[in-house]
Amino acid sequence: MQTVVASPDASRYVFRNETLPPFSPYEVKVGVYNNKGEGSFSPVTVVYSAEEEPTRAPTTVFARSLSASDVEISWAPPRENQHKGRIQGYEIRCWRHDEKEENAKKIRTVGNQTSTKVTNLRGNALYHLAVKAYNTAGTGPSSATVNVTTKKPPPSQPPGNIIWNSSDSKIILNWDQVKALDNESEVRGYKVLYRWNRQSSASVIETNKTSVELSLPFDEDYIIEIKPFSDGGDGSSSEQIRIPKISNAYARGSGSSTSNACTLSAISTIMISLTARSSL
Repeated sequence: MQTVVASPDASRYVFRNETLPPFSPYEVKVGVYNNKGEGSFSPVTVVYSAEEEPTRAPTTVFARSLSASDVEISWAPPRENQHKGRIQGYEIRCWRHDEKEENAKKIRTVGNQTSTKVTNLRGNALYHLAVKAYNTAGTGPSSATVNVTTKKPPPSQPPGNIIWNSSDSKIILNWDQVKALDNESEVRGYKVLYRWNRQSSASVIETNKTSVELSLPFDEDYIIEIKPFSDGGDGSSSEQIRIPKISNAYARGSGSSTSNACTLSAISTIMISLTARSSL
């Protein structure tokens, strides 16, 4: 098929045909002409007729709580002819039980992804979730709604009464146990974050005890923080403790406040052994 657009300024042409099937590919090329004849044609480009929105809903929708603020939702793609209602991605709607569905939070995925994480939710709250497939024509029908309750919030109290001792190339930290409130997730353990004073990234050690032993060289200042963790996520962190470069064989300090709170003395310490899981 060929048509002539009799305007030198034209940059668009619409071909209308009510019998065109949705999302049908056509090869197109455009040429120019004047009173001397026809000029060159462009390379052939494939264009598609308009498509229809997906006609079926995703299936096998499942949601689980990851923390007090995050849930994960997964689904199976709908089965349908890809030339009629192809799928470009999925739209997830999430709303709290005491909210209206029309005010739902919406998240879109791209491509064949069939799971995603929904974040920034309220702790210990019931949420409803549903999934739709979408393309350039719009969204298809909704899946069945699934329910999930986020976990209780993490502990709000930070570890207190932090004491550190050093001996040879080791630093031993002790702190008071954190107890979760009734509306908070139980403490599963503690994360000890430590870094050189001139570094921005920290190393992490996890332990289920209230003490930890770090094997660190003493030729640098160290910044240390401690925070509890739970099923609801990480709890409140302690204030930063600065352990200065140590010239004595033995030293001790406390972390009642920030960098200037550490005091040093030449004392002997008892080495406390424990097992800790390190993760970076």
